Amino acid sequence: MAGKGKSGSTAGKGPGATKGATKEAAKSGVPQKGFLQGLANYGDADFSIYMRRAFARSQGFSMDELSRPVVGIANTYSRFNPCHRHFPELVDAIKRGVASAGGLALEFPTISLHESTLTPNSMKFRNLMAMDTEEMIRAQPMDSVVLMGGCDKTVPAQLMGAASANKPAIQLIGGPQMTGRWREHRVGACTDCRKFWMEYRAGRMGKTEIEEAEGRLVTTAGTCAVMGTASTMAAIAEALGMTLPGTAAIPAVHADRIRAAEATGVQAVALARGELTPSKIITQKSIENAARVLLALGGSTNGVVHLAAIAGRVGAKLDLQRFNELSDTTPVLAAVKPVGNEHYMEDFFAAGGIGAVLRELKDRLNLDCMTITGETLGERLAAEEGIWVDRRVIKSIEEPIEPQGGLVALFGSLAPKGAIIKRSAATPALFERTGRAVVFTSLADLSERIDAPDLDVTADDFLVLQNAGPSSPAGMPEAGFLPIPKKLLAAGVKDMVRISDARMSGTAYGTIVLHVAPEAAAGGPLALVRTGDKIKLSVKNRTIDLLVDEAELAKRRRVWEQEKKPTAPRGYDRLFRERVLQAPEGCDFDFLAPEA
Repeated sequence: MAGKGKSGSTAGKGPGATKGATKEAAKSGVPQKGFLQGLANYGDADFSIYMRRAFARSQGFSMDELSRPVVGIANTYSRFNPCHRHFPELVDAIKRGVASAGGLALEFPTISLHESTLTPNSMKFRNLMAMDTEEMIRAQPMDSVVLMGGCDKTVPAQLMGAASANKPAIQLIGGPQMTGRWREHRVGACTDCRKFWMEYRAGRMGKTEIEEAEGRLVTTAGTCAVMGTASTMAAIAEALGMTLPGTAAIPAVHADRIRAAEATGVQAVALARGELTPSKIITQKSIENAARVLLALGGSTNGVVHLAAIAGRVGAKLDLQRFNELSDTTPVLAAVKPVGNEHYMEDFFAAGGIGAVLRELKDRLNLDCMTITGETLGERLAAEEGIWVDRRVIKSIEEPIEPQGGLVALFGSLAPKGAIIKRSAATPALFERTGRAVVFTSLADLSERIDAPDLDVTADDFLVLQNAGPSSPAGMPEAGFLPIPKKLLAAGVKDMVRISDARMSGTAYGTIVLHVAPEAAAGGPLALVRTGDKIKLSVKNRTIDLLVDEAELAKRRRVWEQEKKPTAPRGYDRLFRERVLQAPEGCDFDFLAPEA
C-alpha cells in the first residue's frame, strides 16, 4: 500500500529524498552545510541569505557563530509530559557540549507524547510526532540533530522521523526514574501501580492505602522505573547504535545523565562535520541486533511494533517468523520488573546496563554494524571486555533466567498475520490451553460488564476483547491488560488468558495475547469470535486457533459485513484510521515507507 500519498513535498521518500533539490542548490552556489543551507525560496538566493542572517542576528548571534556547524536539538519538554521535566537541564548540557566542540546549538520544539495525559492514547499520535520530527529536521538549517526523547512513544517517533529525514542524528534518552518507598515497599511506576490497583479492586487495599501509594509511585523525573516501553525503547536505541554507548539506562536524575547530554552535544558536532546518517546505522542487521536485545530483556511488547515501524522507514523488515527464530536462540538475561519481582532500572544501570547485555550476546550479534561514534558494534564491545557485571541483575548467557527470549509471535486461524505474547511475564501453566471465549465487543462493553456479578466467566475461560486495534475508534490503546473480573479476583485468581488486538504497557504482566492481526475492525478473524467459542493456545507450537468450522465463520462474516458501520471522522483521526498499517508492519502510515 506504500506510495498512496505524501506528507509534505518529500515525506515518504526516505533516505536520499532531497537529492534532486540538493543538486539544484549546488548548481546555484547555495551552501549545503551550515546555517545557510535549505534557504526559503523568494526567487532570489542572495535575498534569502540576507533575510536569514538579519533575523538570526536579532537573536544576538555573531557572524562567527553563524559560520559554525549547526546542531538542532529536538526538544520534547512539555508540562504535559512529567517524564521530561528535567529536559531544560539536559538542553543546557547539550549546548555546552556543542559549543565546546565548535558548533552552534539551536533547539526547536516538536510534539511531545506522555502516556497518561493523552486521549485516547499516546500511540495514536506517534506517527504524527514522527512526521513533525521528520519535516522539521528536513526543513530547518541543521547539519545534525540531537533527538531528546524518553516517555514511551517519543523515542520511536524520533527514530522514525530521523531515519526518513536521513540527516546525521543522535538520540539522547531522558532516563528512568529512581524508585520511591511506600510503607515497607520499594516502589516504582508502573508495574507496582498495576499490582496495587489489582489489590484495591480485589478489596485487599482500602481507599486511604491506594491514595497513599499513589503519592509514592512516581517521586522523580524520568520514565517508568521498570523495563517498560520507555526503557525498552532506550535499550533498542542503544542496540541500534543511535545513542552513545552506555547511556540508555542512566537514571534521569543521575549526574551521569547530564554528562551524557554534554557528550552527546560533542558527538553531534562530529556528526555535523561528517556523513554518518541514520541509514548507515539502522539496517536489517542492526534491526536484528535490537530484536535480540529486546528478547534478552524480556522487554515491552510495544517494542515489537515500534521496531517494525523503525525498520520500515529504512526499507528493512522485522519479520515475525524470523523474530521467533531469534527468540529461540536468545535467552532472557535481565531480572528487571516486570520480569522477576525485585530489581528496577536503577539496579540495571548499576549492574552494567545495555553494554553488559550486548557483551553476553556478542557471539549472536552482527558485530559489523556501524554505531553513532563511527565504531562498529564489535569495536565497542571489544573495548569493554572485563567490565564488572552484577549477576544478581544481569545473568550470564550460560546461566540465564530463561533459555529462550521473553517474547514470541503466535500464528493460526485466529491470527493469520501474527500476535504477540510476553512469555517471560506470563504464567507457564497457562501456555498450553483450550478455553471458552468470553467476548467483549469494545472497550465500553468491557468497562460495563467486566465486574458484573452475573458475568458468565470462570478462571479457565479466555477473555477476548475486540475492536481495540489500530484502525478502530479506540486507536490501539494499552487495554490488552484486561482486568480480571472482580468476582474472580475476590476468589484469588491472579492470572488468566486474555486476547485482543490492543497493546499493553511494557510495565504489565500476565498471560496476555496482543496485537492480533488482522485486527477486528479490519475484518480479521478476531471480529468473528463469539462467547462460547473454543480457542486453542499453544506457546510451545507458536499457535493460536479459533476452533470454529469454516461454514459458520463464513456465515458470521456475511453478518459482520452487513452490520459494519462506516465512519467518517475528520482531521488526523480520519488520516490515522484510513492509512494506518497493521501491527506486524509497525502501525506506521502506508505512505511513509521509502520509495523503492
